Amino acid sequence: MSIPRAIQAHLDTYYALAPEQVAFYQRNRYIKLKAVLNPETLAFFNAAISERVEKMDTNSTPLEARSTYGKAFLQLFNLWCHDAVVKHLVFSKRLAKLATDLMEVEGVRLYHDQALFKEGGGGITPWHADQYYWPLATDRTVTAWIPLQATPLEMGPLEFSAGSHQIVEGRELEIGDESEIAIQQKLRVTDFNHVIEPFDAGEISFHSGWVFHRAGANSTAQMRKVMTIIYMDKNMVLKQPENVNQINDWETWCPGAVPGAVIHSPLNPVLYANSAS
Repeated sequence: MSIPRAIQAHLDTYYALAPEQVAFYQRNRYIKLKAVLNPETLAFFNAAISERVEKMDTNSTPLEARSTYGKAFLQLFNLWCHDAVVKHLVFSKRLAKLATDLMEVEGVRLYHDQALFKEGGGGITPWHADQYYWPLATDRTVTAWIPLQATPLEMGPLEFSAGSHQIVEGRELEIGDESEIAIQQKLRVTDFNHVIEPFDAGEISFHSGWVFHRAGANSTAQMRKVMTIIYMDKNMVLKQPENVNQINDWETWCPGAVPGAVIHSPLNPVLYANSAS
């Protein structure tokens, strides 16, 4: 399905990164970038993704009856497989090249996408590191966190512990009350900077799989709408899973992939590759 030409042109236009921005990401394993999406593109995909989430969401449990994780957000996966319009954003060269350049790799594959909609009154997203869930052989992974509206502190924007990819303790914890307490205690006695900032409309963050992050509660009455795209090095190898969650991710996001070999299932297409690679 086609989308407006001006929006497709924007998605095909590369975002120029300065060398110091790449260096910042490599040092801290997160970065926030202003004006990655222009207002027209952001409004278009806000509407498209909101419509798709409404169609896919089957959660009828009242907010107060959910676990901490359940209160954190409505979570829907691989919208690109269900919606030809949303696929244009997920497959955007503009975003995929940013992921490639920040990780300093030859190109990137899609791991999967997910919509994270934090309802008005929704709770915190506890401290965690994403790669606990992923059966991937290296840390050459990055998540684009794409707010679909301006996100002030009251709505629960993403928070980062800058440089915390160096911490091994806490990597064995899945997201929940235990990870929030244990990781917060660990980070409190380190020198890693805890970054809590609002997001402007069109601003996007990128964070690596092992950097610890969280989000505050949404104390407004408005839905905090976020789309995420998880990229991995196009040469990423599937490792032997180390926990039940990694087995589930292997079967769900990398069907048919073989441990010890490059992941190239139909769900993991190459989204960008440098011309020399």
